[in-house]
Amino acid sequence: MFTGIITDIGRVRDVRDTARDRRFEIQTGYDVSGIELGASISHAGCCLTVVEKGWDWFAVEASAETLSATTLRSWTVGHTVNLERAVRLGDELGGHIVSGHVDGVGEVLSIIPEGGSHRIRFRAPKPLHRFIAPKGSVAVDGVSLTVNEVEDDVFGVNIIAHTWDATTLGRLAEGDRVNLEIDVIARYVARWRETL
Repeated sequence: MFTGIITDIGRVRDVRDTARDRRFEIQTGYDVSGIELGASISHAGCCLTVVEKGWDWFAVEASAETLSATTLRSWTVGHTVNLERAVRLGDELGGHIVSGHVDGVGEVLSIIPEGGSHRIRFRAPKPLHRFIAPKGSVAVDGVSLTVNEVEDDVFGVNIIAHTWDATTLGRLAEGDRVNLEIDVIARYVARWRETL
């Protein structure tokens, strides 16, 4: 489980297909000695398992299912990635509950500076859009954000200067694709309503 509070920006240093999956090596500022093999780390909102590590990098593998449902299929060497270590019991829950299970891929429609902040509008894939509500939570590339407004399949968020600088959101451009995870509470409420 994660909170959507990014703790590092990693950089893809190698990508290769294996007999089973696609392997990514991620260069990081983390103290890699403290990362156990088998640890879960959120990569742009996608929970992946550490399978190997070096002194300043670690490797993860993504299945065909993960590649088909996320932006990972387009990652190349040099790509920057929001990283978050899994929360531990007793950690501060600074964002919202994020599972690391990407629900769909959205598109950046516009980025508009507003004072020291930036307003970004995204298009969510249908029918995922119906789970996104004003003042609710959404994870965009692993970043916990509050939804400002929603109109059909388009929603907007306001990115403060700290988040703009401390995550990869400040590197987005119109037309870019992003990993989206809806709020877990919205998911369960919708499922409950379907069973009534």
